[in-house]
Amino acid sequence: MPGAYDRSRNSAVVRSISSNYSKALSSYFGTKTPNQEEAQGSHDAYVTALRAHGTEVTVLPELPAFPDSCFVEDTAVMVDGKAIIPNMGHPSREGEQKAVMDHMSNFAEIIRMPKGAKLDGGDIVFFDDRYLVGISTRTNKEGADFLSNFIKEDGYDVELINVPETTLHLTTVCSSPREGTIIAAEGHLTENQISRFAEEIIWIPNNESYASNTIGYSNDRLIVAGGFPKTRNILQNEGFRLMSVDMEPIMQADGSLTCLSVFTS
Repeated sequence: MPGAYDRSRNSAVVRSISSNYSKALSSYFGTKTPNQEEAQGSHDAYVTALRAHGTEVTVLPELPAFPDSCFVEDTAVMVDGKAIIPNMGHPSREGEQKAVMDHMSNFAEIIRMPKGAKLDGGDIVFFDDRYLVGISTRTNKEGADFLSNFIKEDGYDVELINVPETTLHLTTVCSSPREGTIIAAEGHLTENQISRFAEEIIWIPNNESYASNTIGYSNDRLIVAGGFPKTRNILQNEGFRLMSVDMEPIMQADGSLTCLSVFTS
C-alpha cells in the first residue's frame, strides 16, 4: 500500500496534460471549457509540490487521443507491488491504461480486471491498514470485489463505501492526511459511513467540498488546493503545515489533487 500508513509517498507517476484537454469530461465542477495551457501550468506546480515533499516524480508524455489522460490515478491501483489495471468507469477513457501498463510493467506485476467489472482509481482511498473502496457511477460492485480480493490476500482490510451521485469519486470528497484521520466533505458522506473506522473526522464545509481532496505527508505536511479559505483555517487549526496549488484549471475537468498521480512506493 504505497505511502499510505506512514505517508512517505516516495515515488509517483504523473502524465502531462493532453493537447485535447478542452474535450475532457466535465459535469461536476466545470464552469467553462477546460484550457490545456492553464491546466499544464497547474500540473507543473503540482509536480513541483510533490518533489518539494520528497516524492520522486516520473512525468509521462501527453496522450492526444485521450483528453482525460492526465488523471492517471484512475488507471491503476497499487497493492504491494501489484498494479491492478481496471476497466475504466467511463467508456471514453477506455484505452488510457495501455500506456500506464507499459510503464508500470518495469517495476510492478500487472493484473487486468475482467470484463464486466469496472473501477476508477479515484474511488480508492488508502487509510492506514486498509483500503476504502467507493461504489460509484464509475466503480461497480464487480470491480470493487475484484480489487478487494487482492487487498485481502495481502492482509489488509477493505471498507466498501457507497458514493452519492452528488460527487464523482470517493477521493473527490474524502482523503486521509494522517494516521487515524479522515477529511470529508459535508453534504456528501455521512458520519455513519466513516466513524466505524476513523478515530478523527475533519469536516469541510459543503461550499468548499472540493478542498477535502488533499495529499498528506508525514509530520502533518499537507498539499491542498488553493482558494479555499475556510478549509485552510480548519486545517491549520488542526496543526497541519500547508502547501497550496492552484487547481482551478484542473477543477474545470472534474479533476482534483490526487487524480493527477499514482503513488507507486
